[in-house]
Amino acid sequence: MVLETSIIQKMKVTKICCIGAGYVGGPTMAVIAKKNPHIKVTIVDINQARIDAWNDSDVSKLPIYEPGLAEIVKETRGKNLFFSTEIDKAINESEMIFISVNTPTKTYGKGKGMAADLKYVELCARNIADVAKTDKIVVEKSTLPVRTAQAIKSILDNTGSDVKFDILSNPEFLAEGTAIQDLLNPDRVLIGGESEDAIESLASVYGSWVPQEQILRTNVWSSELSKLTANAFLAQRISSINAISELCEKTEADVDEVAKAIGMDTRIGSKFLKSSVGFGGSCFQKDILNLVYIARSYNLHEVADYWEQVIILNDHQKRRFADNLISTLYNTVSGKKIGFLGWAFKKDTNDTRESAAIYVADHLLNEQANIAVYDPKVSNEKIQSDLNYLNTRSEEENRNLVQATNDPYEALKDAHAVAIMTEWDEFKTYDWKKIYNEMKKPAFIFDGRNILDKSEMEKIGFEYSSIGK
Repeated sequence: MVLETSIIQKMKVTKICCIGAGYVGGPTMAVIAKKNPHIKVTIVDINQARIDAWNDSDVSKLPIYEPGLAEIVKETRGKNLFFSTEIDKAINESEMIFISVNTPTKTYGKGKGMAADLKYVELCARNIADVAKTDKIVVEKSTLPVRTAQAIKSILDNTGSDVKFDILSNPEFLAEGTAIQDLLNPDRVLIGGESEDAIESLASVYGSWVPQEQILRTNVWSSELSKLTANAFLAQRISSINAISELCEKTEADVDEVAKAIGMDTRIGSKFLKSSVGFGGSCFQKDILNLVYIARSYNLHEVADYWEQVIILNDHQKRRFADNLISTLYNTVSGKKIGFLGWAFKKDTNDTRESAAIYVADHLLNEQANIAVYDPKVSNEKIQSDLNYLNTRSEEENRNLVQATNDPYEALKDAHAVAIMTEWDEFKTYDWKKIYNEMKKPAFIFDGRNILDKSEMEKIGFEYSSIGK
C-alpha cells in the first residue's frame, strides 16, 4: 500500500458533517457524537420531514428504529449532535464530510438491474465542490462499487478553486437490528485512502473508543471491494443453507440439525446458517449485483455467474415459499385471507428494503389472495409503498387487497393461513390457541423463520409447515 504525502496535514477534527440522515448516517454519527463530545456532528438531508422526525422531542418517533439509538440521540442531540436541512452551511463549516446517501441498483439505462446508481453520490460531490472554501477530508460511507473514489476525486479536483480534498473509503459493516452494538463494539473499522494524514485524522475519531489494532488501513480500492465481498460472503452462506433446506424437505433431514452439525466445525462456524424464506435488506442483493456487474465489465463471466447464483437461489426460495402456501391451500388462494406476521426484512428494525415479505405478498396477490399484515414497527403506508414500487398492479388494487393492522389477533382472525415473514420475538409469545380458535379450519401455519415449535402447534390443531423440515 503506497501512501501519498497528504495535501492536508493531519487535522484536528472539530466539526463533522454527514450528508444523508438514513440507516447508516443516523446511527453512525450518533455514536461518533457520543464518543467524541468535543466534535460537533451535523447530519444534513434534503428531506425536511426526515430531519423533523430526527428532531422530534419524542425520541420514540425517530425515523429509524434501532435498539439503543433513541437513548444516544436523546443524550447527544442539541449538545454536539445536530440534524439540519442546511446542507451548504454544514459542508462549509466542517473539516470532515461523510457521504452517506442511498446508492440503489439502477432501474434505467446501462447496467439496469445490476449496477449501483451513483447519481446521489455525484450530486453530493458536486455540492461539496461548489460550496467548500477550505480544505476537506471527504469520506465515502455509502456502499459503493470499486473505484468510485476516483470519480469523486475527479469531480472535487476539477473545481478550479484552490481547495484541497482528500478522499477516504470507510465502509460500514452494520447489521440492522444490532447497529448500535456493532458501532460500539466493531469487529474492525476499515479506512482506505492515499493520504496517511487523512487516514490518521479519521482513525483518531474512531480511536476514541476503538482499539488501534482494530482500525485497518488499506488502499481505497481494497476498502471498497472489502465491503462488497463481506456482504457477498454473508449472503452466500444464507443461500447455501437455504439450498440445503430444500434437499432436507425431500429427504426427511432437519435443516436446523444439519446447520448445527456443520456450524460446530470451527472452520465453518455457526453464524448465518439459519435457513429462512430468504434474505432481504438494502445491502446483500445490491452489493452482489454490483459485484456481478463489475465482474462482467472486466469480462470475468465465470466470476459473475458464480455470485449471481446466490441471488437466483434467494429468489427461488421466496417463490418456493409462496408456491408451497398456494399448493397446500388446495391450489387456490383467491379470495382467501392470509395473515402475515412481519414485514420488515428482519427483527428489531423497521427497514423493509428487499424484504422477502414484499415478494411473497406480490406472488400471492397475483393469485388474488387477501392479505392482512401485522408488524410491530412497519406502518401501513410503508407496506403500500413497497408494493406500489413493484408496479405489478394499481395502487387501488393494492389498497383493496392488503390491509395492515395494529393488532396481530385481528390480522389473523378468520384467516386461512398464517405466514411468518419476520422473526420478531413477540410472535413466539402469542396465545396460539386463541389464534387457532379464530381462524378458518383447517388452520395452516407457514413458518418462514422456523421460530415456532412444530409439535406444540400440531397439538393445538394447526397444519404446520416450516423451512427445511
